[in-house]
Amino acid sequence: MSPKPRKSVSERSGGRASLVVGLMTGTSVDGIEAALVSLKGAPPRLSWKLRLHKSFALDPALVARIRGAASGERWPAADFAALHAALGEVYAAAVLELLAEAEEPLQNVAAIGLHGQTIFHQGPRDPASQGAGGLTWQIGSAPVLAERTGIPVVHDFRSGDVAAGGEGAPLVPYVDYLLFRSEHVARGLLNLGGIANLTAMPANARPGEVIAFDTGPGNMLLDAIVQRSTAGKVSYDEDGLRAVGGVPDAALLAEALADPYFDLAPPRSTGRERFGEAFLAPWFEQAEARALSEADLLVTAAMLSASAVAQAIEDFVQPTIPLSDVYASGGGTRNPVLMAALEAALDPITLHVTDELGLPAEAKEAVAFAVLAYETLHHRPGNLPRVTGAARPLVLGSVTGEAGVRRGDT
Repeated sequence: MSPKPRKSVSERSGGRASLVVGLMTGTSVDGIEAALVSLKGAPPRLSWKLRLHKSFALDPALVARIRGAASGERWPAADFAALHAALGEVYAAAVLELLAEAEEPLQNVAAIGLHGQTIFHQGPRDPASQGAGGLTWQIGSAPVLAERTGIPVVHDFRSGDVAAGGEGAPLVPYVDYLLFRSEHVARGLLNLGGIANLTAMPANARPGEVIAFDTGPGNMLLDAIVQRSTAGKVSYDEDGLRAVGGVPDAALLAEALADPYFDLAPPRSTGRERFGEAFLAPWFEQAEARALSEADLLVTAAMLSASAVAQAIEDFVQPTIPLSDVYASGGGTRNPVLMAALEAALDPITLHVTDELGLPAEAKEAVAFAVLAYETLHHRPGNLPRVTGAARPLVLGSVTGEAGVRRGDT
C-alpha cells in the first residue's frame, strides 16, 4: 500500500496552529536540545507555545569525533561522511523519543528545523578570512532524518546568508524579535552557548532596529579548560564547582581582552576557529609557569566572557538602545560562576533568565530553529540583514522531504 500523501501545513491544520520540531547542537557539543513547538500566524504577530523540550546526551565517542572534526583534524572524506550520517541517526532518534513522550503522531508534525553541528564557521569580516568571504559548515544528514521520521526537514540555514555577503550568524535575533520584543520596554537577549550572542531591541522595535552579534566566547573556554585538565574525562564544570576558590589572573584577562575580535563593530560572528584550543594554548603555558590552578583559569575565563558581553553592550548597544534588562538563555545559565561574573559586569543592567519570559533557558535555541523552519516553509525571510550583513532578506535553508507547503500558506 502506498503511503498516504502528506498534507500541507494549511490543509492539515485547517487554519489552526502547526507543530514544528526544532533541533540544536551547539559549539559546546554538550548534547542535543529538541523542542516541539506549536506555531500560528505570521510576523509580526506570530503566536507560539512550547509543547515539550528535552535534552539528549551524546555518546562520548561521538562527541570526541565531533570535536576532532571541529578542531581541524585531518580526516579522510569517508570519515566526515560517516559522521554526517551518524548525526542524522541520533537526531532522528531524538525526534522519535520527543514525539513519543509528547504522545504526538509523526504525521501531525509539519517539519523539523535542523541547525546541525557546526564544524567550521568564519565570517567574511573576520580578519582571518583575508577578504576571501565567509565560510560555514554544519553537518548532520537531513535525508537520514527525513527518512527515519517521514517528516520534512528544513536545514542548512546559514549558507544562504553567507552567500549573500552575510555572517550567517547570529540567526536567533530574528526569532528574538518575533517572540520577545516589547511594545513598552527595551530588551536584551543573551544566549550563552559555546559562543555568546546578544540581541538588543528598543521598545516596539521594527526589524531594522534590532542590533545583534556574537560577543565572543560563552562556555567554550570554560569547557576546554575542564577537558584539558581532566584529560577529557570531564566535559564541563557542573554547577561551577571546579572553579571554587579560583582567583582571576589579571594578566591573562587583559591579554585576552586585547584580541582584535572584541574591537570589531557589528556585523560580526565567531566560533571555535578563533576561541578554541589555539586561543587557550598561552593560558596553559602561563598556568604551568606561574602555578595557576584549574580554578584560576576557570574564573578568568568566566570573567573574559562576561567582560566581553558588557564591553560590547557599552560600545555597540547603549548609544542607540539603552538597556536596563538582559535575559540570558543557553547552557551557560547553569554555571553560577559565569552568571555571577555577568551580573557583576553588567551592573547596573539587571540580568534575568528567559524563563521569566515563558521560555526555559535551555530550550531557546531549539525553539528558535523550529520558528525559522516554520518561516521557511511559508517562504518568509528569516535573517535580519542589519544583523548579519547580508545584502538582502532571505528565505533560509533547504527543505528535504515532502513539505507540501505553497507560497502564501499561513
